Amino acid sequence: MAETSFDVIVIGGGPGGYVAAIRAAQLGMKTAVVEREHLGGICLNWGCIPTKALLRCSEISHLLKHLGDYGFSAKDVSFDLKKIVERSRKVANQLSSGVAFLMKKNKIAVFDGSATLAGKGKVKVGGKTIADLTAKHIIIATGARARTLPGLEPDGKLVWTYKEAMVPPMMPKSILVVGSGAIGIEFASFYRNLGCDVTVVEVLDRILPVEDEEISAFARKSFEKQGMKIHTSATVKALKKNANDVAATVEAQGKSFEIKAERVILAIGIVGNVENIGLEGTKVKVEKTHIVVDQWCATGEPGLYAIGDVIGPPWLAHKAMHEGVLCVEHIAGLNTAHPLNVKNVPGCTYCMPQVASVGMTEKAAKAAGYQVKIGHFPYIGNGKAIALGEPEGMIKTVFDGKTGELLGAHMIGAEVTELIQGYAIAKTCESTEQELMETIFPHPTLSEMMHEAVLEAYGRALHI
Repeated sequence: MAETSFDVIVIGGGPGGYVAAIRAAQLGMKTAVVEREHLGGICLNWGCIPTKALLRCSEISHLLKHLGDYGFSAKDVSFDLKKIVERSRKVANQLSSGVAFLMKKNKIAVFDGSATLAGKGKVKVGGKTIADLTAKHIIIATGARARTLPGLEPDGKLVWTYKEAMVPPMMPKSILVVGSGAIGIEFASFYRNLGCDVTVVEVLDRILPVEDEEISAFARKSFEKQGMKIHTSATVKALKKNANDVAATVEAQGKSFEIKAERVILAIGIVGNVENIGLEGTKVKVEKTHIVVDQWCATGEPGLYAIGDVIGPPWLAHKAMHEGVLCVEHIAGLNTAHPLNVKNVPGCTYCMPQVASVGMTEKAAKAAGYQVKIGHFPYIGNGKAIALGEPEGMIKTVFDGKTGELLGAHMIGAEVTELIQGYAIAKTCESTEQELMETIFPHPTLSEMMHEAVLEAYGRALHI
């Protein structure tokens, strides 16, 4: 008979869930994970990881179109979409197997099935595995799913969610992407770089709306230069499905017009997976499809916690992982546990050019009453960027003019999704402009621009 009594049960084996389980096991707690589909969750199997594999292929496609710039030539260059998709799935499967190994290594019991809360400290598992489990502490990490709207429901054939967009059976000649957040823009970039005619429709007044306004404007200009068509302050009112394409009725600035595309990708946000897990009868509060928690990820029900996408934005795997650790360490009574500071959570969009940020935008900082100092540095002023053939981009810093605190950093350009961590560390360490100015950045690197963007905020830039 399998063990059914635990110290901690985690419902959901995504990034937040499996990391919470590992940390609990490290701290000597007997731990179980209940997962209904794939260990690693949406992120590893159908999100973060496989999309990055796809985007890597689109980057290669982009480079192949510019071989002449690097002194190379090639004839009849083509791609095999089936192999591109197969590579993406292989990467996801490899990592999912890795999570299974980590569960075994840390002696974490894994139950394949759907979990339902069945009373205080009780979890009922149904599906592949049937079991009645008990634990003093239960962590909900059920994640989220794609939002749908009336009249814009996906059908998996002509109208796709992110899932269908990752495994296309053929390359459409044209695609309409509804929504310009990170998911929408990444798919728009992937398909555009593989030669697809791409149109993006965004209901707000700019694309990548959570980013700094200057970054959003820079991104739009770059995407349009690549041939992408973008409509902001626009709403898709209806989708008319034909045999092999879709006609979308779009309304913008009081005018209505039609956009035809072979396929539509819906990227209009996500909703928390709060249904059918037994929240009824508990003291758990749900607002706008997300579970309400305190600074330690505790719900209103004693012994019940929630982490990750199911508790709301930012909907990021690394935020979920961090919450998993802080939640478990708080349960264990460690003095090292600290509540999450959302302003220190970096965000990354893996389009071309890449976009990354951490902390407050210039507009948000000013609205909060800060007297800001703003620094900029362009990629065209950096030797490594020019040598790479990637001179398009910008780094922007936002400082508190009174204290020198780094309030935010915003980037667009090659490899900024890797560079942003430097500013994330600076924010976590509460660095001021003085420490950043005194830090020696290696030459020649893209990271030198981070130094220059700090210097420029204080009128000390050296290379512009």
